[in-house]
Amino acid sequence: MNDRMLTASELVAAYATGELSPIEATQNALQAIEARDGECNAYCLVDADRALEQAKASEIRWRDGNPIGWLDGVPASIKDMFLTQGWPTVRGSKSISPDQPWDVDSPVAARMREAGLVLLGKTTTPEIAWKGVTDSPLCGITRNPADPSKTAGGSSGGSAAAVAAGMGELSVGTDGGGSVRIPASFCGIVGLKPTHGRIPLYPASPFGPLSHAGPMARSVDDTALLLDVLSMPDHRDPSALAPPVASFREAVRRDVRGLIAAFSPTLGYVDVDPEVAAIVAAAVRALGDAGLHIEENDPGFADPKPAFDILWSSGAAKLLGTFPPGSEARTDPGLRKVWELGRTWTASDYLDATAERAALGILMGEFHTRYDVLITPTVPIAAFEAGHDVPPGSGLSEWPEWTPFTYPFNMTQQPAISVPAGRTSAGLPVGLQIVGPRHSDDLVLAVAKLLEEVRPWAAA
Repeated sequence: MNDRMLTASELVAAYATGELSPIEATQNALQAIEARDGECNAYCLVDADRALEQAKASEIRWRDGNPIGWLDGVPASIKDMFLTQGWPTVRGSKSISPDQPWDVDSPVAARMREAGLVLLGKTTTPEIAWKGVTDSPLCGITRNPADPSKTAGGSSGGSAAAVAAGMGELSVGTDGGGSVRIPASFCGIVGLKPTHGRIPLYPASPFGPLSHAGPMARSVDDTALLLDVLSMPDHRDPSALAPPVASFREAVRRDVRGLIAAFSPTLGYVDVDPEVAAIVAAAVRALGDAGLHIEENDPGFADPKPAFDILWSSGAAKLLGTFPPGSEARTDPGLRKVWELGRTWTASDYLDATAERAALGILMGEFHTRYDVLITPTVPIAAFEAGHDVPPGSGLSEWPEWTPFTYPFNMTQQPAISVPAGRTSAGLPVGLQIVGPRHSDDLVLAVAKLLEEVRPWAAA
């Protein structure tokens, strides 16, 4: 990020005074796409004409003193996993034909339109959002704006790269194992995975209770504003939560000094890069100096990856099984392995994994009777070379092996946010993760806001 980039909140303030118009902001975002996306590959679809039409409508509303809401006219993008009326949703796959009717909005797309956001286009995803980096046989490799030789992370890497590079102020990604938080950490933005059901989804994800949608932005305030928009109910998601009783826009200002946070540098079993560990520890000390009571403690669970693998690969196999004949040959080779693995599990295996997921949720529920939030690194490493599923030379074979801080909290359905904590000596962003008990999205945002205030790494 650089200091010439305005946040969504700053844009709206400028609209209100007439210093800037939604048309100018949209043109600026489109110019950024033209200048930077050839290198980053954050977008798989850009619709400039449609975006400018939306911006013109927003400008009229602001001129007449009738904006729809707090984000009216803000340029934004949406990950190509969400149905979006008038645009194909091919999910990074060569096996989904774009030549079919696209006449339905997902809840996410519908809420964004209703709030007056300007939709610039759709962002890249690995095929069916299956992994922690963003590349696919269809769309190629998405790269990190901080260093284009590095990965943007994934699976919402296109959204993170777009926001970080100023190609739109906001985006919405999906997160089934860290897919909002991983790229937020790698690209140096804010990414929230809210409590499961906080943001309605349609159609239902094959990854079931692991799957969340999440707002991505360059500030905590903007993340809260977008969550307010996305949290409105939708009858098509039977697991959606009731509307929030208060706005996240206001809750983010909650005074959290004096609350108790557990800092777990490793969860008890993770190897963390020393430079990443030092950056996160320094950010935690800053939170302590600001009045958050910090105690170093691990939650006390073993790595739940075996159960996660069953849940994840079963969902992938279920979805891929609906693809047309011959799809395996067109599918990402790594995803083919997940497909094959998912077809080996029995119903009993799946139920055992579900029981382990529930037990983990109970354990974390008890943990949060003692600690208001849990703080960890978001990812134990900084961004690595683009075009690889795992860091080259690491000896690892699967993406969850290098993302051990994120997927446990998909299993527990807790809110978790990644906030920028600093940069490595090579200039690569590092994120800090804040996890709260279920339904405490407001608390997680408020602690994130405190970190942003005491460590304004960022905008610089």
